[in-house]
Amino acid sequence: MTIDLKPGPTYGLGEHPYKLKEPAMTSANHPPVIVYTTPTCPDCWALKAWLNREGVAFEERDLTVPEIMAEAKVRTGVRVAPITLVGKQLFYGTFPSQKPGLTVALGLSHAPNERAS
Repeated sequence: MTIDLKPGPTYGLGEHPYKLKEPAMTSANHPPVIVYTTPTCPDCWALKAWLNREGVAFEERDLTVPEIMAEAKVRTGVRVAPITLVGKQLFYGTFPSQKPGLTVALGLSHAPNERAS
């Protein structure tokens, strides 16, 4: 699913006021990835672990920060965790429900059952 997202505040790399960590190396193989998470969300943990295993650079934003929650709601219209943006594509819901679409959006292709989630 591709949607046209409303533009949010623009920040340079490392400038977002509530960023939890610096993204890993930027990959030229896929659009920028932003993951909105909460600290207690098991699907958030699974999604981040999978992205790390796949070598996908991403920026994590903490939905427990009120300003980040408001930003996510304005940009996506969604109030669940995790929320994943790959360029202008929006994915949300459980990690297993996001994984097939994320695999395509990120240009990752694996033989069936090649990698476990």
